[in-house]
Amino acid sequence: MGRPRILFIDAYDSFSNNIVSLLTTVLGADVDVLSIDPVHLDPKKPGFKDALGRLVRQYDAVVCGPGPGAPDVDKDVGIMKHIWDLEGQDMAPVLGICLGFQSLVVSCGAVVKRLQTGLHGMIREIDHLGTKQDGNIFADVPTFKATLYHSLHAAVGQESVPADEWQNAKWDSPPLFSDIVPLAWTYEDRGNIVERVLMGVRHRTKPFWGLQYHPESVCTESTGHQVIVNWFQEAMAWNDATGRKPESVSPETQSPEKSETHMLADVSTTNSSSSWLQDDGVLSSFGLGAQYFYQSLDIPLHIEVPDVVEILQDGKKEFVVLDSASAKLRRAGIDVRGRYSIIAIDVDEALKLEYRTGERHVTARCPSTPQTLHETTEKMELGPEQTIWQFLADFWTKRRIPGDETPDPFIGGFMGYTTYELGLEGIDVKLYDERRHDRADLCFAWVTKSIVIDHLEGNLRIQSLSSSELESQRWLETTAEKLTRSPIWSNAIPANFGSKVRQSDELTPPHTPTSGHAGTPKICVPAAPEYEAKVRACQDFIAAGDSYELCLTDQTLVTRPRSRFEGSLQPHDRHTSPSSWQLYRSLRTRQPAPFGSYIRLGGATLVSSSPERFLTFDSAGLCSMRPMKGTVRKSPAVSTLEAAEKILHIPKEEAENLMIVDLVRHDLHRVCGPGNVQVPHLLKVEEYASVFQMISVVEGQLPRARGDEVPEVTGLHVLAASLPPGSMTGAPKKRSCEILQGLEGPRARERSLYSGVVGYMDVAGRGDWSVTIRSLFRWEDETVSSSDVAMGAVDMETWHIGAGGAVTALSTPEGERDEMLIKLKGSVGIFEEA
Repeated sequence: MGRPRILFIDAYDSFSNNIVSLLTTVLGADVDVLSIDPVHLDPKKPGFKDALGRLVRQYDAVVCGPGPGAPDVDKDVGIMKHIWDLEGQDMAPVLGICLGFQSLVVSCGAVVKRLQTGLHGMIREIDHLGTKQDGNIFADVPTFKATLYHSLHAAVGQESVPADEWQNAKWDSPPLFSDIVPLAWTYEDRGNIVERVLMGVRHRTKPFWGLQYHPESVCTESTGHQVIVNWFQEAMAWNDATGRKPESVSPETQSPEKSETHMLADVSTTNSSSSWLQDDGVLSSFGLGAQYFYQSLDIPLHIEVPDVVEILQDGKKEFVVLDSASAKLRRAGIDVRGRYSIIAIDVDEALKLEYRTGERHVTARCPSTPQTLHETTEKMELGPEQTIWQFLADFWTKRRIPGDETPDPFIGGFMGYTTYELGLEGIDVKLYDERRHDRADLCFAWVTKSIVIDHLEGNLRIQSLSSSELESQRWLETTAEKLTRSPIWSNAIPANFGSKVRQSDELTPPHTPTSGHAGTPKICVPAAPEYEAKVRACQDFIAAGDSYELCLTDQTLVTRPRSRFEGSLQPHDRHTSPSSWQLYRSLRTRQPAPFGSYIRLGGATLVSSSPERFLTFDSAGLCSMRPMKGTVRKSPAVSTLEAAEKILHIPKEEAENLMIVDLVRHDLHRVCGPGNVQVPHLLKVEEYASVFQMISVVEGQLPRARGDEVPEVTGLHVLAASLPPGSMTGAPKKRSCEILQGLEGPRARERSLYSGVVGYMDVAGRGDWSVTIRSLFRWEDETVSSSDVAMGAVDMETWHIGAGGAVTALSTPEGERDEMLIKLKGSVGIFEEA
C-alpha cells in the first residue's frame, strides 16, 4: 500500500506551505497543491463539475485551506465552494481550515459575521468535545491552545442560548442548521459580553470536518496535531466503509499544476535555457576559472570601517559597503552586534547586472578589457519561462567555488540591492501606475576584490578572485601596503571628520521649510491626520477578513542642494551640504546597527542603518531568517531589557511578530520542503542603539547536493521565494500588498529601495541579506537644477526616507503614527545636524 494522497486547495494564503508540511510529516502523505482558481477548472464552463469530480477521485482526502476574504465571496473561495456539492463517487473526505471551515458552515446554510475585534495572531484555549463519538476528531485529545487568524466567525445561533443552558446545548446541532455538529469552541471576553466562537465542526451526514483555528501555527501546541491524525483516520474509515478508493492518475485526469512534494520545481534552475551561456559575448566567459587569493592583517583598535574605505576608495564613483557599525558596542550579544563588515573594492571596474520589473531582459554593464578599452553594455533576453533569479543562478553556477575550501563569510560574488517592487513581481502583484522612470529593481555587482573585517577576531582579509595568481598577489601586497602605510592606520590620527550627534525628544522637521533659502533642506513629513486615516482604512480591511496584518508605510522627502563634494570621501565645507558619504558617517554614529550599508550603484545612493537581518545562508544550505516586529524606543523609563520585555510581551506586539514568523515559515517551506523548517528562537527582545526590538529566528535546511554536485536549489532561490520581506508586507502577503498599493497613495506608491533588501551571495553559496529600513536613498535621475539669489545655480537632490509599522486589529491610529515617527527620527535627524 502506497503513501496516501491529499489534495490541498490553496486560497492564496501565506501559511499554506506550513499546512502542507504538517500534513506531510504528521500523516506521511503526499500532498498536491491546487489554487482556488486554476485555469483548467472554471466553474462557469460546461463540464466543470465532472472535471472537478474526476480530479478529486484521485485523492484519499481534500483539505480546503485558509485565505483572505469571506466565504460568501466567489473570488475569495473559487472552486472551494463546489467541493461541498460533489456527490456519489466524486465525494471525498474534506477538512476545511479557517476560510475552508467558514466555507463549510456557509454551505450548510449558516452565515459568517464580524467579530467585535479580530483575533489575528491570538492564542486561545480550545474547549472541545473530548469524548469518543461518531466523527469526533477531538476524541481523547488533551486540552490545548491554538493560534487564531480570523476576524469573521460562524454564526449558528450560539448567542441566543442562555448561559445556564450553554454547557449542555453547546454540543447540539443548532436548530436552524441541523447538518452542523459543533466539536469545539473558544470564548472571548469583551467586557460587556462573552463571544462564543465556533472552532470545530463536522457535517452530520457527509465526511466533512472544519477547524477555525490554525493547526499549523508555530504557537499551536503540538498536542493539537492529534486532531489532524484523528481526522485522517476518520477519513480513511469513511473511504473503507463506502468502498471508495482513489483512482490512479491517467493522462485524461492530470494532477494539479504544482505538487507540493516537488515544490522546488518553480524555483530551481533546471532547464532555464540561458542562451547567453552559449554565445560569444563578453558575459558568457566573464570571470570563469577564477581562484581565491587572500592576505590577512591585524587591524588596529581605532580603525573603523569608514577609515578603510577612505584609505582605499577615495575618488571612486560606485560603492558597496556592508557595515556592522554596532560591532564594538558592549551592551548586546554578538548576534545583535554583527561580526563581519564587507567592503567591495573597485566597484567601478566590476561587472554589474541590472534588471527592471516587468522587462524580459537583463542589462550587463561589463568593465573595460584590453579589447574593448571602455565599459560596454549588453542586453540579454530571458528565456520564455526564465526568471531573473534563474538567470543569476546560471551565472553563479558556472563560477562556483566549493564552500569548504574557503573562509566565512564572503570571498567574492554578488553584492547589491533589490527594490520592494521586484518582490511584488515575484508574488504576481501588478504595479498600478505606469512607471515614469528606467531605474533598476535589481542591481548586483560581481565583486572580485574585497575586504572582510572580522570584528570579533580583530583582523581583516584582503581578497581577490582571479585566474592570475601573479596579478592577485601583486594587488594583495599593494593594498596591504596602502593600508599599513596610511597615517590613520599607523599613527592613530583620527579621520578628519567631526560629527556632533544632537539628541532631541521630538521629531522637529516641519511640513514646509521655515526658510525659502535653497541651502536649507526642505523636509516634508507625512501629515498625521492622513496617516491616521490610512491606519483606520487598514483596520477596515482587517475587519472584513482581507488581511491579518498590514505593514503600512509612508515616505518623508528631503530636498536639498547636492553637495559639491559628492565625488570625494573627504570632509566637507560646513557651509555646503554634506555629501552622501558624510551622511552615512553621521548616521552610523547616531544610530549604529549590525546591518548598516553605504551603496552607490545603478543610479541609486543608499545610506542605511538597518537593524534587521532578512536572510542568511551557508554553503551547506542552512538558511536563517530573523523577522523583526515590535519596537519600543529607549527612554529614561525604558532603559533596560527587562523594562522593554514588559512592554513588548503583550498580545498586540507578540501577535505582530507571530504572524510574520508563520509567514516566513511558509516562505522557507516552499524551497526547503516539508519538515525542514524550525523556529529555535521565538519572540525574543533584543537591544539596539536607540530602540528595543522583538525578533524571532526561523531556520530551514535546503536539500543537500551529493558530493561535488552543484545544488539544484541555493540560498538565491530562498531569497527569490521570500521577497518582498514579510515584515514589510503583512499577511497574507499577496492580498496585503495589493491593499497597501492602494492605501499608500501616489507619493509613496513605489517604496523603491525602502522595504527591499541589501546583501550578498558569494561564489561558495553563502549569503547575508538585510531589510532596507532605517535608511535614506536617492536616485540620480531625480536631481534637478534650481536657482537661488544667494547661491546662484544649484543642483537639487531628493532623499527618500520610508517608515511605518504593522497595523493589526488591536492598533490605534495615534499609536501607529507615533511608531512611524519614532522610526523616522534617526534618519531625518542627520539632516537636522547638517
